[in-house]
Amino acid sequence: TSHIGPMDSATVRTVGGKGIYPFRVGYDEWGRYLIRVTDRASGHSAAKIVYVDWPGYFRMPGGEKQAAAMLTLTTDKPKYTVGETVKLSLPTSPDGRALLTIENGSKVLKSFWIPTSKGSTDIRFTITEDMAPNCYAFVTLIQPHAQSKNDLPIRLYGVVPVFVENPETHLKPVISLKDRLVPMQPASITVKEAKGHPMTYTLAVVDEGLLDLTRFKTPDAWSVFYAREALGIKTWDLFDQVMGAFSGDLQRILSIGGDQDLLRRSSLKANRFKPMVKFFGPFELRKGESRTTSFTMPEYIGSVRVMVVAGYKGAYGSEEQTVAVKKPLMVQGTLPRVLGPGESVKLPVSVFAMEKTVKNVKVSIEVNNLFMVTGGNTRELSFSDIGDQLVDFDLKAADMTGIAKVRIIAISGNERAENNIEIDIRNPNLPVTDVYEKTIPAGGSWNTGFTSKGLPGTNSGSIELSSMPPLNLQKWMSYLINYPFGCIEQTTSAVFPQLYLKDLVELSSETKTRTELNIKEGIRMIRSFQMANGGLAYWPGSEYPDDWGTCYAGHFMLEAEKKGFLLPPNFLAAWKIFQREKAISWNWNASWNNNELIQAYRLYTLALARSPELGAMNKLLETKNLSLTAKWRLAGAYLLAGKPEVAQQLTNGLGITVSPYTELSNTFGSDLRDKAMILEVLNLLNMKTRAAPLARDIATELCNAGWLSTQTSAYCLIALSNFYGASAGTGIKASFSIDQGEKVEVNTSKYISINNIDPKPGRKQNLNVLNNSKNVLYARLLIRGIPAYGDSSSAGNNLKISVSYSGLKGEALSVNSLDQGTNFIAEVKVTNTGLRGAYQNLALAQVFPSGWEIMNARMSEIAQAATKASDFTYQDVRDDRVLTYFDLAAGESKTFKVLLMATYKGRFYLPPQQCEAMYDQTINARVPGRWVVVGK
Repeated sequence: TSHIGPMDSATVRTVGGKGIYPFRVGYDEWGRYLIRVTDRASGHSAAKIVYVDWPGYFRMPGGEKQAAAMLTLTTDKPKYTVGETVKLSLPTSPDGRALLTIENGSKVLKSFWIPTSKGSTDIRFTITEDMAPNCYAFVTLIQPHAQSKNDLPIRLYGVVPVFVENPETHLKPVISLKDRLVPMQPASITVKEAKGHPMTYTLAVVDEGLLDLTRFKTPDAWSVFYAREALGIKTWDLFDQVMGAFSGDLQRILSIGGDQDLLRRSSLKANRFKPMVKFFGPFELRKGESRTTSFTMPEYIGSVRVMVVAGYKGAYGSEEQTVAVKKPLMVQGTLPRVLGPGESVKLPVSVFAMEKTVKNVKVSIEVNNLFMVTGGNTRELSFSDIGDQLVDFDLKAADMTGIAKVRIIAISGNERAENNIEIDIRNPNLPVTDVYEKTIPAGGSWNTGFTSKGLPGTNSGSIELSSMPPLNLQKWMSYLINYPFGCIEQTTSAVFPQLYLKDLVELSSETKTRTELNIKEGIRMIRSFQMANGGLAYWPGSEYPDDWGTCYAGHFMLEAEKKGFLLPPNFLAAWKIFQREKAISWNWNASWNNNELIQAYRLYTLALARSPELGAMNKLLETKNLSLTAKWRLAGAYLLAGKPEVAQQLTNGLGITVSPYTELSNTFGSDLRDKAMILEVLNLLNMKTRAAPLARDIATELCNAGWLSTQTSAYCLIALSNFYGASAGTGIKASFSIDQGEKVEVNTSKYISINNIDPKPGRKQNLNVLNNSKNVLYARLLIRGIPAYGDSSSAGNNLKISVSYSGLKGEALSVNSLDQGTNFIAEVKVTNTGLRGAYQNLALAQVFPSGWEIMNARMSEIAQAATKASDFTYQDVRDDRVLTYFDLAAGESKTFKVLLMATYKGRFYLPPQQCEAMYDQTINARVPGRWVVVGK
């Protein structure tokens, strides 16, 4: 026969006709089912391809083991309610027995045996509440042991899910509201349950465009709480142990699939207008009740989705309704993301007449003190039909920074529409700081005049009083916190010293709160640098971990945990594994600067984490020609590992003088940084006498330095804070006043007191400080501000930079005056003059005018093709700037391109384009800034 069905029997006769043999079903190497027969007497065999009418898993003859065949089970309905009867059908042969078990995710609910009949057998059972949301009918079919009617395994099995739905678990919220909502007008939404059931619900009204951007679906609580459960029962049997029985391994045939979140959703829609989100609740409805929620619709035009999610004693439901938000007259304006002081821009305003009753419209604008309106603040329009028109207003930003506000008002008869815009007026220039300082003897005083520089709104000041040699603490903390770049070293340096501020400085409650928030944010950021192997990358997304950054950031995380901050789960566990593997596999590499210092720091951090690697420590101790800083750091590791005698022996007669050097990569070190690291270990070893002169030297250098790298300045603050904060200070007792105003008393037991002041821009003021202490005080006045535009100087210190602009076809382009809508490319070429060898960690900062918009190359294949240029280590694309980080060999040049569009009409400032080595101030280059125009 050419067709075989379930449980069919058949015979095969040999050519000689002398015997009848059973057949076996298998499949060949091409996957075709076949019948193969072997004559036991002669050993000859033959095969015939057939169609097999049941699914099953078979192995070809000669395979290691035959697997159990699967039964095909079917139910009479796709889902059931409680109390209904399930009819389960399965193909069977006579004289067999079927074991049915009803199972769920945790236990067997029922089980019973059923005799089988020829052809098929029907099994029935009743649905109970404990079978929801689904159960599994598991059937094991056992054939007689000695039967020869078919050649199927003695045991077959099958599993089928049975879906159960209890109507009492469904709630049906009903939403009632108007077909149209009106911006800036009252809105009401009424919610009830369709059948009057009690329920608790929450209500959300969200911009439909925002929901499309995030592909957000209205939550379906019922589908979550009554989701299909996986089969949680494991089944074994002993049939394989029965002598001579053909059975097979019981194999798991269920696999768990995904959910509806993977379904294809509607395409994303552009969201032109400002999104809105409103959330209300939770509210409770008793049986038969309804509730109305009233609110004022925000200034918004578009479409919103009203969503209700409800629940009550195991019943759940949700409902949604989309409604338009519009009115007969609507108005919408747009401005760049940011503006700069003194820049001019045209404000385009779109006016929409949504009904024919709107004819004559008067449009006007109102601004705060950060904007000036030129050319009039009123426009008039006429509409003959439904549509929209565009008008422009001329704005100029004031010479100050802050949040500028514009209110757009459109009036037509009784119809009125408003649109409010806020925009940040920011100055892209770096701040400058003036420092006034004085040593005040006990009982003495200090009078000094000062003038605040910079644009209004950018000014700040502080008075630092110290009973120890001054650290210029305020300057360096501000430098670290506001440093514009953010690799793993700089991110850590910004927050590491803040761990110890309260031990050294008398902080206000506001400063304490801000410091804690900074540290928590630093912890969160550092977590984003961690790779799968536990190490930390230098930039997010880098391919390889950075050894020094991993040690440095891990050191901070350990100290933060000691200070009571919560670390991300599993961060330290993965970090320790990485550190331990690197420590064990480390070998000397003379070509890699400070290679042994990295290993010593790694071992120090492992010991600090209570996971010392003594074998690796001993190996490093025996290494010849260890650097001075590495020996001190290794001594600290031995002390933390509980081996103080080794630490003492290692440091006996060990000097503290470090030869001058600067490092652009590897450990980002310098001789001053290394002195701070030595001071840290001296303090740990309680060698106060040797540490005190070194602490004074570091404090002096820190106070007098005009520029330090983030690594050096941060480690100096860390070491000095640990040294001075560990001992009781002489305290500060003083007072100060400005312009004979209110006297501020300073009385603290800390070493340092920092008090913020509010300088008046452009006006000369006078400071008076009185030292009421019995010891000398070191006073410093710091006045900060951001200067106005106008830096037309260029620079080229051991580095060259050139900037050019071109159209999309490569033609040269002048950007002094561009037409609105022009697409063009900014190209920067950076060249290493070769006088000082290779450069690592260069930072190119390109800040663009407010009227130009950056076309992110990552979001467009066209932009990628147009801006294909030299390779870089990392690139950070922001609203108004592109920061590019790269290395540059001696004599090498690299070119970087950015695709731009002249988007907004006006007069804007193009800030200087500059490139610098992040860890060496003497390597830098700059192209001066200028004014540019975008017109028609």
